[in-house]
Amino acid sequence: MKYRKLGDTDITVSAIAMGCWAIVGDQTWGPQDESQALDAIHAALDLGVTTFDTAEGYGRGYSEEMLGRALEGRRDEAVILTKVSSGHLAADELTAACDRSLKRLKRDYIDLYQVHWPSRRVPLEETWRALDRLREKGKIRAIGVSNFGVEDLSNILQLGSVASNQLAYSLLFRAIEYEIQPLCVNENVGIVAYSPLMQGLLTGKFATVEEVPLGRARTRHFASARAQADHDEPGHEEETFRALGSIREIAEATGHPMETLALGWLLAQEGVASVLAGARNVSQITDNVRAADTELSLPVLSDLTEATNKLKADMGHNADMWLSTPRIR
Repeated sequence: MKYRKLGDTDITVSAIAMGCWAIVGDQTWGPQDESQALDAIHAALDLGVTTFDTAEGYGRGYSEEMLGRALEGRRDEAVILTKVSSGHLAADELTAACDRSLKRLKRDYIDLYQVHWPSRRVPLEETWRALDRLREKGKIRAIGVSNFGVEDLSNILQLGSVASNQLAYSLLFRAIEYEIQPLCVNENVGIVAYSPLMQGLLTGKFATVEEVPLGRARTRHFASARAQADHDEPGHEEETFRALGSIREIAEATGHPMETLALGWLLAQEGVASVLAGARNVSQITDNVRAADTELSLPVLSDLTEATNKLKADMGHNADMWLSTPRIR
């Protein structure tokens, strides 16, 4: 496992982090066996994964609670990233939310406390002051954001130092490369990439659009006619699966699984501090860790980029995977 410094902090994160949304089991991911989830967290630690990302919004706190129980006796080995929901960004609400997260995580402090989505209701200055007070009290070590575009990130950087920006980023969704990624690099804001396998698409498990479960067919890659889609676009289904076909060919030529190529490509991109790969069992976390130990050659990286350039152009600058009118701005 490789390790990287997070922004301008003294926090070191593992290149592959375990994303802890999928372990709650919901309409997106399907039922989850809790014992398998706990085993996956233990296996992650054994394999050198130090970094775990969760949120108060994942299973209404269940993800944090499960992570807290799994880390009993091993908390000092873990770097915990969690997120406060956009509905709790007023000062008093944010402080209370942090205390609830600490209680569920069974910890005295959170390594990185992130604003899950920007608020259009609470002044950013109020949220920042509350976060800064939590840092002064030692309840959090660093402040991060999630889903902040150029406008929001620029505004918060005027208030203080931000360690990271958690963003949707993968071979199949490269919208941040237009404007957000360059700003993060210039300001030394570490990019924490989520949905790196596009909810399973980049593992190659779905050969056709029809095989994709409804809960995962709601991004702008898919037609708005899909049952759970909230956007109003025709989608990019043909180009998405054409790109997947090209990636599958590269996988066959190199002997690497598709997920190893997808994660390895992300780890090679400028500004990426850590890649959040969800895992629901020991097998999945083992596969994810393998990618961190695989060095992809420059020609392979170039081929992967080329394979998805048209999809990137088709989907454009909107960094919100789900809505046509972006919440990320």
